[in-house]
Amino acid sequence: MVVAQADCPARRVPDGTPLTIPKDTFVTITQALGGNYTVTYHGQMVRVDGTDADKLGLEPELLEFPEPVNDQIDIEQVWTALKSVYDPEIPVDLVNLGLIYGVEVDQPGKHVDIRMTLTAPGCGMGPVLVGDVEYRVKRVPNVETVKVELVFDPPWSREMMSEEAQLETGMFF
Repeated sequence: MVVAQADCPARRVPDGTPLTIPKDTFVTITQALGGNYTVTYHGQMVRVDGTDADKLGLEPELLEFPEPVNDQIDIEQVWTALKSVYDPEIPVDLVNLGLIYGVEVDQPGKHVDIRMTLTAPGCGMGPVLVGDVEYRVKRVPNVETVKVELVFDPPWSREMMSEEAQLETGMFF
């Protein structure tokens, strides 16, 4: 059990609805994977991004980028942000799991479109993962808006995973 040290942004599991855990509130950590935390707050499971862990008195995950030299979105920084998002049940990032199908940057509009899938179409954590992706990519300098589209064609399969992810999960045959 921990006590929130400051107001802490969170998203309700599994629908991803944003909420705030108020300062001085007791929460119970039920899971810590990929730098993110699932906690129980007023009988609900909520997800706290690892970059906000300091608000729970925990060591925050750092997702920092150099000061931009212009007003452009750096696509490599977008991919870095995406690689910092982990599946809530498998300790592998979404990029290495093969869940990110495409990224498009609209420089004039300061907007990023992301096409991604889930390991299973009925995955109840879909809205939470979408929220994780939006939250992290919005931390990239010059990004003002992010839209994530969940797609299921082509269907995800283990062959889409990097070899490293296949070895990590024991799915390398």
